[in-house]
Amino acid sequence: MQIHFVDVLVSLVLGLVMFGVGLSLTAKEFQKILNNPRELGLALAGQLIALPLIAFILAVLHPSLPQEIKTGFIILAASPGGATAGLIAYLFRGNVALSLSITTVNSFLTLFTIPLVVNLGLRHFMGTETDLHLPFWETVLQIFSITLIPASLGVVLRHYRTHLADKLERPSRYIMLTLLLAVFFIKIFAGESQGGASLSFDDIKMVLPHALIQNAACLFFGYFYLKFFGAAQPSRITAAIESGVQNTTLSFLIAGTLIGNQQMVIPPLVYSMFSFVTASIFCYFANKMTGHNPPVRI
Repeated sequence: MQIHFVDVLVSLVLGLVMFGVGLSLTAKEFQKILNNPRELGLALAGQLIALPLIAFILAVLHPSLPQEIKTGFIILAASPGGATAGLIAYLFRGNVALSLSITTVNSFLTLFTIPLVVNLGLRHFMGTETDLHLPFWETVLQIFSITLIPASLGVVLRHYRTHLADKLERPSRYIMLTLLLAVFFIKIFAGESQGGASLSFDDIKMVLPHALIQNAACLFFGYFYLKFFGAAQPSRITAAIESGVQNTTLSFLIAGTLIGNQQMVIPPLVYSMFSFVTASIFCYFANKMTGHNPPVRI
């Protein structure tokens, strides 16, 4: 797999984001999840089963969409939550420890579930399937280097240097957002040879409406699914974010590199353009309507 400059830049920035998120956490918050893993189990089950099912139903209900694009949406739904989900959970007062736990555990689980779900999509929409094996150690390295290690360093710094962590936490919010937006624009507008997106206006016009519907369905499902089981507002917010913000980088790898179909890459590319924004808007109003005040960390 060819590594591009933009991909390295994205990884570095996501690592910094996870370090900043870790500054707000303590080991006790993760201990609470381990002692009472019910919400973690519910959220994982919802992501692994319901999200691909939502994608299948929406794809079947959209007969005019090309079969490759439908399969791309299945690949997207089968992917775990993205690293940016932790930042959104942090900004909108979700359960950040739960978010990082879901992202980490689900990233391991999808090593085994993605081949099954993606092959179902290929068989149903393309009349074929492929011998799909995710690069295990490469994926594990990504989980540790982008998520676990940076976040853990933030937690350790808070434990041993609480005053310093408090001083760094507030400015880090703005730095994280600025860096994330900068990398987002680079990813969209950089040349394809550098790892940027190669999207045409026609691609966006074709895929965007369906992508917005799938994103909204996943956000609402995650939130009301945990609400149904009596979870607190921060956990509901977290489940919504983890359901609506996917690891699009992994989707690019599966569709473009492992399957080798660039048409299937278009859905996660378009999805990555807005999912951070739509998840943020959803969380803001969900918090506001439930009186979770203030709804945003500023």
